[in-house]
Amino acid sequence: MTETIPIIEQRRIEANLIKALLPAFEAELGAEKTRAILAAVIKKLAREKGMELRVTIDGDDLRAFAEAWEPWLRGDTLDMDVIALTDDVYRFNVTRCAYAEMYREMGLAELGFTLSCNRDASLVEGFSDRIEFRRTQTIMEGAPHCDFHYSRRKKT
Repeated sequence: MTETIPIIEQRRIEANLIKALLPAFEAELGAEKTRAILAAVIKKLAREKGMELRVTIDGDDLRAFAEAWEPWLRGDTLDMDVIALTDDVYRFNVTRCAYAEMYREMGLAELGFTLSCNRDASLVEGFSDRIEFRRTQTIMEGAPHCDFHYSRRKKT
């Protein structure tokens, strides 16, 4: 899958639009309902992206999944320490996140998790029902690093 612009630039465009629209929607619907709708839409888009990845990767091994991360890394967006990478396990820590930096600079730090991190589990749901995703902390939420752990269950 070839993205025409880096994912971080797509996120910047989306965030600028959301930033402009959010106050009007919150005034009409309330902050809680607006943010719940926003989160649901973001998750739906992420699941759809996961389904696209599944088709382009043609399988669900985690080595191929790791290679498919390239559009998210384009533009020096993440510093990552890979801990494990096999067909069945992909574990890494993100130690610098340009996405978190961007949302802070835009004055959207409180929405950064919803707009970016919130997508990760949903993307996996769309990609494969055999992949389990776990993350206990994110830079976006103030942790020193994000800990990503993907594992593939054996076929039964």
